[in-house]
Amino acid sequence: MKRGGTLDLVNACLLFLCTSMYLGTGWSLILFSFPIAPQLTVNNYYLQFVPQVQAATRFFTYMTAVMLLSSGVLAWRERKTALRWYPLGALVAVVVATLLTRIYIFPYNDEMAAGITSPERLTEVLGAWMRMNRIRVGLWTVQWLLTLGYFVHRVLRAELPARERWRMGLSAPGRREAHA
Repeated sequence: MKRGGTLDLVNACLLFLCTSMYLGTGWSLILFSFPIAPQLTVNNYYLQFVPQVQAATRFFTYMTAVMLLSSGVLAWRERKTALRWYPLGALVAVVVATLLTRIYIFPYNDEMAAGITSPERLTEVLGAWMRMNRIRVGLWTVQWLLTLGYFVHRVLRAELPARERWRMGLSAPGRREAHA
């Protein structure tokens, strides 16, 4: 199969879709859910938090597997081009975000799902959960920017003459690349 063909483009678009879903979910949390945290009590936090997080966890577990596969395949397919760094960076960011989630965020999710009865503990857990999620949203933003960068790089490489591409660092001198 020719590198840069339709299947490679579909794969890159799939990765961009997944990173966009994470980006939107994360920034939605920060912009719309985090501001109401001070209003949450031991009596009302559960319905505002637990069912949504459990549903998201189920969905994103599968989506993360798709992202790992997609970014790995894209990096492999682009291994001989400067484009390889975008999916490799996204792959690393997915792995780091996944480890952050499993090691630090899931225990807070589990504690909230089990039921917190102390207002002080709820404040503590929500605060820590939001701090960890701000870091994760940063990683999700990096994933999205790297995937966007992949497409921008492809467009620039396709539109610029070879000499200009080399000057800007978009391709190697005297080397023909398999695709635009």
